[in-house]
Amino acid sequence: MFIPILEQIEISGKTITADALLTQKKLAEYIVGRNAAYLFTVKKNQPTLYFDIKKYFEHRKEPDYCLQDPPGHGRIDTRSIWTTTELNEYLEFPHVGQAFCIHKKSYDPKTNKVCENTF
Repeated sequence: MFIPILEQIEISGKTITADALLTQKKLAEYIVGRNAAYLFTVKKNQPTLYFDIKKYFEHRKEPDYCLQDPPGHGRIDTRSIWTTTELNEYLEFPHVGQAFCIHKKSYDPKTNKVCENTF
């Protein structure tokens, strides 16, 4: 697992990020126990957690923050984020401080192609 790697470095005061594979309760407890914070990606490998967060953000209104990048490589990228602390006590995952949903939209004016992803 990932814990032996973290034992080799000082993480106190740091934020540890991980993809969905490492979104595990044991790792969250370990990180917070070492006075650090975590930022985990939640996907369907944690089905209850995933569907609870997805359900909360299903009917989202205006984003809390939106950023539009200037055209790069011919694309215009727009990223929006919605955040909440309302799920902190509800989610069955240790030390949740905030949940969020990110939506990315890329528009290519040359091809008129739009690509959208929600995380």
